Amino acid sequence: MGGNLVNIRGYNQQDEKGWVRCRLLSFLDTAYFDNVLREKETYENPSIELVAVEGKEIIGLLDIEYEQDPKTVCSHNTIPSGMIWHIAVHPDHQRKGVATALLSEAKQILKKHGIKRMEAWTRDDDWVNKWYEAHHFKKKDSYYHVFMEGVDETKIALKSEIEGLHPVLGFAHYVGSNIEEVKGNFKRVHECRMYELML
Repeated sequence: MGGNLVNIRGYNQQDEKGWVRCRLLSFLDTAYFDNVLREKETYENPSIELVAVEGKEIIGLLDIEYEQDPKTVCSHNTIPSGMIWHIAVHPDHQRKGVATALLSEAKQILKKHGIKRMEAWTRDDDWVNKWYEAHHFKKKDSYYHVFMEGVDETKIALKSEIEGLHPVLGFAHYVGSNIEEVKGNFKRVHECRMYELML
């Protein structure tokens, strides 16, 4: 990676603070800017949890949970697959091949475990989608994330049965066919896209 002293290794518990910070900073300029975690997730199924480290700093991360039985984690019903839950690179280290190196390492590990397919869901940030496409992922499905902010938007879709309780924030999935009507009523609507890579 251009002579940088970047080391890719497995995540350990001592990495959690750096992991959370790296993910938070990397998401700030994306459609997931408000998807804040205060601690690292854990997984019910086997997982690959990698970090990219420069010196003592976590500069990148990749978490993939993979299934032993099809459709327990991912959407495909016949091929055991791995789900990318988190991939992130610290803003000061982006466009240096860190994410590509993390993905390459993860693919090798998945193959050793007999996993034939990877799945990832992301929103409509153009540069993120282009990254997946450049790494041979194919778009297979999508639906919409709809954010309702303020009384004018929430009153369209949310109703409280508790007297005096007035919703001012909301979140919904839209899977219908009239997306223009939805976009006309709500300011923040993101297409959530599913990408697939056959290994």
